[in-house]
Amino acid sequence: MWTRQHKKRNTGRLIVPTISAAFLAYFGFHAYNGEFGIYSRYRLEARTVELQAQLDALKARRVELERRVQLLHDGTLEKDMLDEQARRALNLSHADEITIMRPRPGAN
Repeated sequence: MWTRQHKKRNTGRLIVPTISAAFLAYFGFHAYNGEFGIYSRYRLEARTVELQAQLDALKARRVELERRVQLLHDGTLEKDMLDEQARRALNLSHADEITIMRPRPGAN
């Protein structure tokens, strides 16, 4: 009759803690870096601040444009504004005026 003798190994004790550590590391990583993680919240808040600044700039530009358009409406037509727009569109000036040519934005 043959008997087998086995040496007891401690590797069986490490399997469950190793799997648990891997499981916790996976979910911990995604809790921080995932689509709805903590770091994503900070990126979203920074993007919100950036877009709010753009929105404020656009609103200010719109108010300025609305003010200029208001000057061109019937009944409140301002002659200086009309003269400025006509000269810009037609490239005209009086003989006694000094004209300073500026390039338009985006023109090379």
